[in-house]
Amino acid sequence: MFNKKRKNTKQQKQGTSLITLTKPSSVITEQIRTIRTNIQFSMIDRELKTLVFTSAGPGEGKSTVSANVAVVFAKQGKKVLLVDADMRKPTVHKTFKVPNNEGLTTLLTEKEMNLENVIKETVDENLSILTSGPIPPNPSELLDSNKMNFTIEMLASSFDLIIFDMPPIVTVTDAQIMASKTDGTIVVVRSGIANKEAVLKAKQLLTIVNANVVGTVFNGVEKTSDTAYKYYGLEGDQK
Repeated sequence: MFNKKRKNTKQQKQGTSLITLTKPSSVITEQIRTIRTNIQFSMIDRELKTLVFTSAGPGEGKSTVSANVAVVFAKQGKKVLLVDADMRKPTVHKTFKVPNNEGLTTLLTEKEMNLENVIKETVDENLSILTSGPIPPNPSELLDSNKMNFTIEMLASSFDLIIFDMPPIVTVTDAQIMASKTDGTIVVVRSGIANKEAVLKAKQLLTIVNANVVGTVFNGVEKTSDTAYKYYGLEGDQK
């Protein structure tokens, strides 16, 4: 469903597919709920309030997965914030069809922070979004700043769960930086797109910063019993 190159181009222009909203009874939505359940099992021994979603390379569906996981957590009653921390190729504002003139970069660059001005509500009362804001010349430096640490603390005091949609980890350092600041990291791996070397490199980069890798989402794997659908699955980190 999501593994064709023309779909990736369309996603960059229009945002990701919120199938958990448009088709709540679909097989894919049920698989997204399974991911939610597995994440919750990971929360038994350690609170996971801030989660990074990344991938080894581009086009693996990390924005689609993170947005839909945010939706199913909100549907369960948790107060969720989806943050577009991909300040290079942001998509959240396109997905939810909202302006992106202010956002995360606004919080990180202005002296006075006003969350009410930049956090936007969605059709689900439990789901809010923080778009990327204007694309800055120095995303990595902004994410690695003390202001970012303070911003995370402020957001964590207002929401049950914060999901950060990050760029691919092998491409730039942004996801590696944020993985060191948050409670958990989930790596999206797309069948037929990801290559073994890149995935191993992603794991190495996360290990360097002592990231808590919650698991891996396998995206675009065809279900043998029903070839009309693609499904997602979450596999725990193998150490």
